[in-house]
Amino acid sequence: MVRAHRTALFLTTIITLVSSGVVSALRVSLPSSPPPNAQTLSPSLVSFSIEADRWPEWAGVDSRNEFTHNAWQNYAALTGQPPSIRVGGDSADRTTWSPSVALSAAAFPPPTARTPYPEAASVAVGDAFYALARFLPRGTRTVWGVNLGADNATNAADVARAVVRAFRSSEVRDAGVVLARLEVGNEPDIYNFTGLRSGVWTPELYVEQWAESAGPVAQVAGISGRDGPVAFQGASFVAAFTPREVFDLGLLDTPPGKGISVISQHHYSVTEASCNGTQVSLEEFMRKNAIRGNLTIFEADIAATKARGLDYILGYIWTFMCAYSAVAHAGSFCLASETSSTACHGTPGLSNTAGAALWTIDYALQAATLGIKEVFFHEGIGYPYNFIQPVSLNRSFTDGSPLNPPQPPHVQPPYYAGIVIGNLIGDTGAAQIVELPVNDADISGYASYENGKLARAVFVNLRAWLSGSTGPRPAVQLDLDSLNAGGASQQHQTVSVRRLKIAFADDTQGLRWAGQSFETPDALPEGEIEEERVAVGAGVRLSATEAVLLSFK
Repeated sequence: MVRAHRTALFLTTIITLVSSGVVSALRVSLPSSPPPNAQTLSPSLVSFSIEADRWPEWAGVDSRNEFTHNAWQNYAALTGQPPSIRVGGDSADRTTWSPSVALSAAAFPPPTARTPYPEAASVAVGDAFYALARFLPRGTRTVWGVNLGADNATNAADVARAVVRAFRSSEVRDAGVVLARLEVGNEPDIYNFTGLRSGVWTPELYVEQWAESAGPVAQVAGISGRDGPVAFQGASFVAAFTPREVFDLGLLDTPPGKGISVISQHHYSVTEASCNGTQVSLEEFMRKNAIRGNLTIFEADIAATKARGLDYILGYIWTFMCAYSAVAHAGSFCLASETSSTACHGTPGLSNTAGAALWTIDYALQAATLGIKEVFFHEGIGYPYNFIQPVSLNRSFTDGSPLNPPQPPHVQPPYYAGIVIGNLIGDTGAAQIVELPVNDADISGYASYENGKLARAVFVNLRAWLSGSTGPRPAVQLDLDSLNAGGASQQHQTVSVRRLKIAFADDTQGLRWAGQSFETPDALPEGEIEEERVAVGAGVRLSATEAVLLSFK
């Protein structure tokens, strides 16, 4: 039973600057029960957006891709729910359904040193393309992109019909994989930039054309409202339009718009620089205030979304973007359906580093505290910002040079972020999250609660310790003495500690979580679990470029 009067536990952090010997104290409040601003932690907070053109390689064709399956099942084992999977991206707006294609026929432009793994210029698919969903982990909820770029309502309906047929088949039903939503159009707000529209392109025209294509899709999929078994995922904007604009233009009042349950926005932390080849420093990328700045810009959209009763997600990210404002009371939710660290498939030496793993932890958890339900990290084949490379690569994603022998499937550093986050979430399905007020420019802290009680906390030290750094490695000392301020019934004599150990922020391999490595041929963990049992009075050391999980049970 939760006490009527909330008792705050206090965590006093002694900052020890090893290099200079200067010591300062920082006190952080750890409430013993969730504060009013605590947000629900979705078990599928870390989810994935898969570029549609290479979907068969991710899933497997004649049998499941065991590497992909194991990597995602590792997450499910921690939270009780697999990541949600969105199949879409730019190539969804270049996809047509064809009765003469069994699986997939894609035409790719030639690779270049700047883009070793380009997206397909066109994709034709048959019914078997969608039936590959049967190879996903049981319980996976999926979102499928439908082509709006072609402005062809007949093709949109054909694609939706093929998706529905696949999910009504016995093989997909028996696999326990769920069709949750359809998404008509990918980043339609920049169609005039990507060449899918010419002349003036406005939110008004978008609403009109979306309704024209989404109407037949709704009929085919049986979407009549946002509360049905299948609904629409709306917006998927990246820059030019906002959910608030299209709400005001009546998107949600159109017949298919009444079936929108989720609003998605896309965001990349570094866009222009990564696309023109300019290198952003890892230290700048990892800055705590930069991570927050990349998220707080969406608060108005998130609030508008939730005001309309919808969920909000970041639907395409690697450094993500999500809206939090005009969607809230309309009956849908907020997700980031596409996001990541940098745009244009990522930046080698930044997106695939250990520093990006710490960035991902802070970014996804910060998003959760803003009310973002899911953050979909975008993935392709050979993209530097991938969490995993699911198949062998025959070209370097750094410069396109041949790899002989090919590089086998492997985990990349950001994958470890999902492991840390999954440990914080837990498998009860009832976790809540709150950010801890840490008055330090490099350190972030988050606490999770279960059944009204403090369960776990994560602290991330974003100070970049690089392979070229010199002198003693800076560290902080978390002094836990005041955890026992709440009285005998709440006292903690010891706390268990698990660490994400990183040698240097610019490392691209060699990370270990609680003593285990996931950099194995099958993505299954290797090594014995290492967990420290620390007396509260002894405190916990947190080095630069490190994350720790504290468990209070």
